[in-house]
Amino acid sequence: MALPVLLRRLAQWRTPGINTQVLPPIRVAKDRFLNRPMEFERHLQLAAAKCGDEGWVLLLLDADDDCPAAKGAELAARAHEVLPHRRLAVVLANREYEAWFIAAAASLNGCRGFMHGEQDAKVDAEQPRNAKGWMAQRMAARVYRETTDQAAFSAVFDLDMAFGNSRSFRKLCSEWSKNVVFNA
Repeated sequence: MALPVLLRRLAQWRTPGINTQVLPPIRVAKDRFLNRPMEFERHLQLAAAKCGDEGWVLLLLDADDDCPAAKGAELAARAHEVLPHRRLAVVLANREYEAWFIAAAASLNGCRGFMHGEQDAKVDAEQPRNAKGWMAQRMAARVYRETTDQAAFSAVFDLDMAFGNSRSFRKLCSEWSKNVVFNA
């Protein structure tokens, strides 16, 4: 899974020297999670139980066509109703998780058949509606597979470059630093 790989890298990059434990994520279909109040509550309570009293809950979703700031605030308010006494963070990857790869696409050139061209340097990372498709178009002689390529790219993309080119990635980094340092 990609998220634990990325979070372990954030730990080394943003909070070195602070011992952190990254637990396996709880994966659930976005529509089911957001549109079924019982599912929303059940999964948040499960996450809170898994991380214990000292941990914090990270809710990470693709924004798709929603405004990450507005939808994130709405989801944070809903989540705080379910977990009023827990630390939690809501981060929406603008468009899709793969937008963070687009933000650092030059650093992925040659990795797993990904080919980054000069014209790609001008792309606003958080603009392509289908970030997975954008990645797939640049895969030489192979298909982009979310289940395997996401984790592999998460392990190698340039975090500084993504930080500089993606507001939603900066939001993830900010929430990581704030919550890990709080717990240290």
